[in-house]
Amino acid sequence: MRMFLAAMLLSTATLAGNGLAAETGSRVLAKFDDIGAWQLITSPQVSGSLRPVTGNGGRALCLDYDFHEVSGYAGIRRRLDVTWPDNYQVSFGLRGDSPANDLQFKLIDASGDNVWWVNRSGYSFPKDWTRVSYRKRHIEKAWGPGQDRVLRRSAAVEFTIYSKVGGKGTVCFDQLTLQPLPKEDTSALTTTVIADTATALQQRIADGKPDTVWISGGVKQQTVSLDLGKVREFGGAVIQWVPGLEASRYVVQASVDGRDWHRLREVTAGGGGRDWLALPETEARYLRFDLVDGPSWRYGIRDISLKPLEFAATPNDFVRSVARDLPRGSLPRSFSGEQPYWTLLGLDGGREQALMGEDGTLEAARAGFSIEPFVVLDGKVLGWADVSASQRLQDGYLPIPSVEWKHDRFGLQVTGFVQGRPEQAQLVARYRLHNPDKVAHEYRLALAVRPFQVNPPSQFLNTVGGVSRIERLAIQGARVAVNGQPRVFAATPPDAGFASAFDSKFDVTHLADKTLPGTREVSDPSGLASGAMLYTWKLEPGQSREVALVLPQTGNWSMPGRFDADKAQQQVAAMWRQKLDQVRLQLPEAGQPLADTLRTALAHMLISRVGPSLQPGTRSYARSWIRDGAMISEGLLRLGREDAVRQYLEWYAPYQFDSGMVPCCVDARGSDPVPENDSHGELIHAIASYWRHTGDPEFLQRMWPHVLAAWGYMEDLRLSERSEDNRARNPGFYGMMPASISHEGYSAKPVHSYWDDFWALRGYKDAADMAVALGLATEAEAMAASRDQFRQDLDASLRASMAAHRIDYLPGSVELGDFDATSTTIALAPGGEQGRLPQPALDTTFERYWQQFVERRDGKRQWKDYTPYEWRNVGAFVRLGWRERAWEASEFFFRDRAPPAWNQWAEVVSSTPRTPFFVGDLPHAWVASDFVRSALDMFAYEREIDDAVVLAAGVPAAWLAGKGIAIEGLRTAHGPLRYSLVRDERELTLKVADGLRLPSGGLVLPWPYAGEPGQARINGEPAAWSGTELRITTLPAKVEIEIPADLRRSERGRR
Repeated sequence: MRMFLAAMLLSTATLAGNGLAAETGSRVLAKFDDIGAWQLITSPQVSGSLRPVTGNGGRALCLDYDFHEVSGYAGIRRRLDVTWPDNYQVSFGLRGDSPANDLQFKLIDASGDNVWWVNRSGYSFPKDWTRVSYRKRHIEKAWGPGQDRVLRRSAAVEFTIYSKVGGKGTVCFDQLTLQPLPKEDTSALTTTVIADTATALQQRIADGKPDTVWISGGVKQQTVSLDLGKVREFGGAVIQWVPGLEASRYVVQASVDGRDWHRLREVTAGGGGRDWLALPETEARYLRFDLVDGPSWRYGIRDISLKPLEFAATPNDFVRSVARDLPRGSLPRSFSGEQPYWTLLGLDGGREQALMGEDGTLEAARAGFSIEPFVVLDGKVLGWADVSASQRLQDGYLPIPSVEWKHDRFGLQVTGFVQGRPEQAQLVARYRLHNPDKVAHEYRLALAVRPFQVNPPSQFLNTVGGVSRIERLAIQGARVAVNGQPRVFAATPPDAGFASAFDSKFDVTHLADKTLPGTREVSDPSGLASGAMLYTWKLEPGQSREVALVLPQTGNWSMPGRFDADKAQQQVAAMWRQKLDQVRLQLPEAGQPLADTLRTALAHMLISRVGPSLQPGTRSYARSWIRDGAMISEGLLRLGREDAVRQYLEWYAPYQFDSGMVPCCVDARGSDPVPENDSHGELIHAIASYWRHTGDPEFLQRMWPHVLAAWGYMEDLRLSERSEDNRARNPGFYGMMPASISHEGYSAKPVHSYWDDFWALRGYKDAADMAVALGLATEAEAMAASRDQFRQDLDASLRASMAAHRIDYLPGSVELGDFDATSTTIALAPGGEQGRLPQPALDTTFERYWQQFVERRDGKRQWKDYTPYEWRNVGAFVRLGWRERAWEASEFFFRDRAPPAWNQWAEVVSSTPRTPFFVGDLPHAWVASDFVRSALDMFAYEREIDDAVVLAAGVPAAWLAGKGIAIEGLRTAHGPLRYSLVRDERELTLKVADGLRLPSGGLVLPWPYAGEPGQARINGEPAAWSGTELRITTLPAKVEIEIPADLRRSERGRR
């Protein structure tokens, strides 16, 4: 998966950048008066032009760009050799008339491979000339193979406008300067205090001891100033007030010289206790607090402490800082240094998707606020940190999740589901409070509206998790408005409610108070407003009460006179059963988790799609990759959802570039221009797969121009590498797809990836087959010739690379000779090259993976994390005939469902699951498709080399005893498959129903036990084994196989 590290970096909002300190000692790195010195760079189908303008004291340069409804970039670049000092500030003039696209400032080394950047996502371009400044700490390594993360020397500079919202615009640049700075001062922030009430005690304000206090005297308005001794950088401050003597209104100002002051912050409704002040990227010598008003005529301060830059570098950093001062459980788990987990709720193809956290918090829409439950009992506020929480799904597999809290004196069940239609959808949240105690209790259920996503701050890609700004909050009766929009409706009006700005403290701080805030509506410039809807119930032993909330996701919605949440849930459950139960598995108890997880995975693939767009995720990966889409499509086809695949391909294919290049991914911005050379074969294969499963001639005719264009583009690519000069440079390059970064392991530097080549071969094969089906003899002949030549070149490349790197396994790439079995699986499925790949290298590849897997599983190999894409190896094991290994690997992966009862995997699994890390998306629909395809392979897979369908090759032999196994409705390219396989003491019986069009190679049943297979009969006639495989060439079929006496004896001995 592409990991464009679009980190949300803040530029220096220093006082110097605001004109309070002059930029001194700087030198000009580059002027913009000579257009010829700058190179215009654009991605395919994006246009741009350069023109001179008058700058701020000289000539400047403007970039006019137009994205033409595709994704991509436009920018300017020039050579610029710079040796960077130990500390520095780089600045440039900027103005623009542009949509809020990304502004990227890049520095590239002499190799061109290593890039450092500042990426300002969704940048708000100033209309007038403005100096933009970045300091050394803001410039991060973006990508490149070099191990040094620090920028020391660069050879080129680039300013890029990268599409975030698309459109067209103008961005102008003026004079790039470098200012060396003193070494960054990371020493402790120490201050002396100057106060209007000047006494010997005033230094207690900043002595770091909260048990010493300063009390003001004299007039109501007071000023307290801190002097750091010299200009320093800091990120915030914390004030601890004497109870009852706080300032409820005050202003915070800063100065570098004590004369010119800059207002940083105004507090208008301070709540006393402890005030946390976010002052990000502040640079000053003096900090002044102008105390205006409070509940008393005096003020009392226990302590004021200044905090370093990291205290509030981002809103998430600030909330984490606050969380350290609050009891655990006051804020979400993710702000307390613990990795949380969550699941997905939504409609099939909905426009928005909701999340439910493992602790019962709900988020209705991407990057949105959340509803978090608390229970107040005997004056104590109880949340996720005070209970034991467990998770479940309705019926064990439906996408209707619940979280259950267990406490000695109460139980709380939170259930969520989404109802409606894509254009008019609502998240329904049910809260059921139960008294398990032997005595009655009075409870207060608080449903807090909080400025936090369920998606945690460790999620940085595409959708930054953590804080979700609430600038306006109104809780009026049964309705909650967030940022001016009605977002929550209660089926039962609450007994009470309140809203609180952050300065007045977070919601949870008020819940235990005897007197709740009287405010029902607040505005909060910090974006951290919160509040709660409150229900007070007295419950007798064993009694329960329930309330439901409805959160509109799309469209307009208002609460009906009576809303029956239970009925709504039953209707949603019935809808999902109909969608998920088309393929039916009958398995023993040991196999039920697999059957349930298959259906949940199908639900997650359907919920993750937005309209027709198949997506691997709904937050980090909320866009469509054809790579993911092709493999998700296979899972959907096999599980009976041909309609979703057709919609996807008809939507995606028109985004193909004019050149025939298939974009790696597509989103609302259009086609992404990043060259990833697996994409062309993937689109061809997805079209072919749908055609094979449905036999739809009109669809194939409509899609043929896209197939032909993609094939032509692949031809251009492979022939560009099929030169004698290239063969002399490296024989492994000859005739292969050019270097790209399609494989996630190669993002540092493009390489010739065999992942691309196996997908290209798959595309060549499928294109030739479709040409034959359409009766296009000329095209079919040309495509077959290119297929055969490419396969020959691929075989030669693999052998040359193995020889060059002196390895005995199939490598992942030509340049690296790297071991990557999970990538190599693609050669087998969907590649279909089993029987043609070099041996013994194929077996050695997966034997090596197995040995490493066992060492990891058994604790003999250290590991940090892995990706459950490794499910693909299970399918490879099945194809290699390694039945026991396939199931052992499956058992291991099943243990890493997160959490297990929700039947899902993240993109990344960590060996330290509670330490925060980037999980990708959870659930991850591409991972789900890898599981679906491998799990279904256990029951049936299509083998290309002999055109056969292989049955039950991965089913554990132990499952066949008793009632055995049965599968019904499994889709194949030959129609639906239904069979049962049952073992008794003396016989193994396979029954295959009619309805499947037999492939030319028939059906194949591998012998599931060790030793020689027993005598077999097919429909009463003797049948011969070919090794350990039995071929069936008629339907319906009843296959009876005698269990050999020596096998029965050995089994009795083991008992």
